[in-house]
Amino acid sequence: MQWVLQWALQFARRSPKTFPMNTPTNPLIAAAFAPPVMEARRWLDGVRPAPGRPLINVSQAAPTAPPPQALREAIAEIALEDAAAHLYGPVLGLPELRAEIAERWSAAYGGTIAAEQVAITSGCNQAFCAAMTTLAGPGDEVILPTPWYFNHKMHLDMAGVRAVALPAGDGMLPDPARAEALVGERTRAIVLVSPNNPAGVEYPADLVAAFADLAGRHGLALVLDETYRDFDSRDGAPHALFANPDWAETVIQLYSFSKAFRLTGHRVGAIVAAEKRLRQVEKYLDTVSICPNQIAQRAALFGLRNLGRWLAGERAEILARRTAVQAAFAPLEARGWRLRGLGAYFAYLEHPFAASSAALAPLLPQRAGVLMLPGTMFRPADDPRGEREFRIAFANTDSAGIAALFRRLEKLPPDLAPLPQGA
Repeated sequence: MQWVLQWALQFARRSPKTFPMNTPTNPLIAAAFAPPVMEARRWLDGVRPAPGRPLINVSQAAPTAPPPQALREAIAEIALEDAAAHLYGPVLGLPELRAEIAERWSAAYGGTIAAEQVAITSGCNQAFCAAMTTLAGPGDEVILPTPWYFNHKMHLDMAGVRAVALPAGDGMLPDPARAEALVGERTRAIVLVSPNNPAGVEYPADLVAAFADLAGRHGLALVLDETYRDFDSRDGAPHALFANPDWAETVIQLYSFSKAFRLTGHRVGAIVAAEKRLRQVEKYLDTVSICPNQIAQRAALFGLRNLGRWLAGERAEILARRTAVQAAFAPLEARGWRLRGLGAYFAYLEHPFAASSAALAPLLPQRAGVLMLPGTMFRPADDPRGEREFRIAFANTDSAGIAALFRRLEKLPPDLAPLPQGA
């Protein structure tokens, strides 16, 4: 027995390089890029904040504060008192939550959505993956406006689906005519994110309608990710797609409760789509998660029914931060920076330095006490525009923090460049 323990100890201490992975690896997974936010966190290894200059982390668009007290108390009560919350539930989600979303979305968008046209997922990322799995397979194509949300691109790559880049034009808005020129025999869907991640821009209703018309003419799906709909600066419905009685023939809407009620760790999102589409989605979800988190679904339902006023306050705070970006940006603009997009949790910047944003971003935690993502993470590898761009996500940075962030960026030397190797 002693020799077994000694062997196990020696095995555990060996470098992983000693034991190469000889089992097969899916080449599509191996070729996919590493998760960008995880890569950015590694840039903090060994970095010690300067005295009086704590790190300003604007790399991730997820609130780090816990849910409001009333929701946490509701979660505790659910966990203690609702025995069904600890069991498997319906694959497509809690019937009461599906019905609540259908009723509220119908009223908010001025259309008709049935409970059977709503599915609950383990976060909006899973909603995207589920929808795409029913739409496209290896060799198919999906049109993604750039800069794109990297998790969308990452999933398509791993599924063997070709992401066809649609570069944004003036105002960081995609052009339907340019998109139509990209439609081919293997095109299956067009994806829009509004308010946009990473650029922050809010797509005008007529632009969204033009994309829906384009998708309908070509028999494509229009996948509309509205993760940040609760922080849209416009009053009323951001589009009229659901007012069309035939919306389900074309439109697939994605949503997340992570941002609305700070339920990021609970993983609860939604798909609104044709009932026949959701029957296909059900197959995918049953093999991945079996059902959405039961406690999380009840928490989301509580939030919809009880936290409307609280959410309005959250929206007001995010809009105040948007105003703070506009107010504090003038000194940066004078130094050659450009504000390309602004909205929801995001400001999208063009920098004036000669070096690429991919080379500069890992330096900024030490040089400026700032962690933010380079535009190269949101564009194809051969698109040079990403080298000039940064995304700022101010979900966890208030107006004072935004002002401090811009002061730090303003102080960066105009000849900022990576240090020589070994320096």
